[in-house]
Amino acid sequence: MRRNFLKILGSYFLGFLVYPFSSAIANNVIGYNTKLSKNEDEYNIINTDLTDEQKKIMFDEATERAGSSILNREKREGTYHCANCGVKLFESTAKFDSGTGWPSFTEAIPGVFKTKIDYSFGMKRTEYHCANCGAHHGHVFDDGPNGGKRYCNNGLCLLFIPSS
Repeated sequence: MRRNFLKILGSYFLGFLVYPFSSAIANNVIGYNTKLSKNEDEYNIINTDLTDEQKKIMFDEATERAGSSILNREKREGTYHCANCGVKLFESTAKFDSGTGWPSFTEAIPGVFKTKIDYSFGMKRTEYHCANCGAHHGHVFDDGPNGGKRYCNNGLCLLFIPSS
C-alpha cells in the first residue's frame, strides 16, 4: 500500500513539473495557439474570408481537434474543394468513415496535392498540401480500405459542394 501511495505521489509531482511545458506541445492543436508564426503577407492566402483557425491549419500545418468537423457526418453526393483556392480535391464517392475523427478519403483527384515527409510527433508521416496554393490539408497513410490509401484531411480546409 505504501508503495502505491509513493507511485501516485511521484506521478503527481512529475505531472506538476511537466504541466508548464504541455502548452508548447499542444500548440500544434487548434484552440491552444491560433496566431500565425509569420505575417499574413508571407502566406498565399487567396480566400480572405478564412478564419484564424483555418489559416493556422493551412499555413502553419496545425491540426483541428478530432471529431470537430461537421464534414465527418456529410453523406451527400458532391465534391470537396480547397477552402483557400477552391480547387476540387476529392469526390464524395472516395469519402469513408475511418473512425479517426477527421474526414477521410481513399483517393484524391490526380495532381491536386504535393507531398512531403513530416517527422513531427516522433514518427514518419506523409503530409500533403494543395498543389495550387500550398495550403496544408493533412496526412496520407497506407491503412485505407482494402489496403489502399487514407487521406486524413482537416475538415476546416475543405469546402463541400453538393451535386444538386
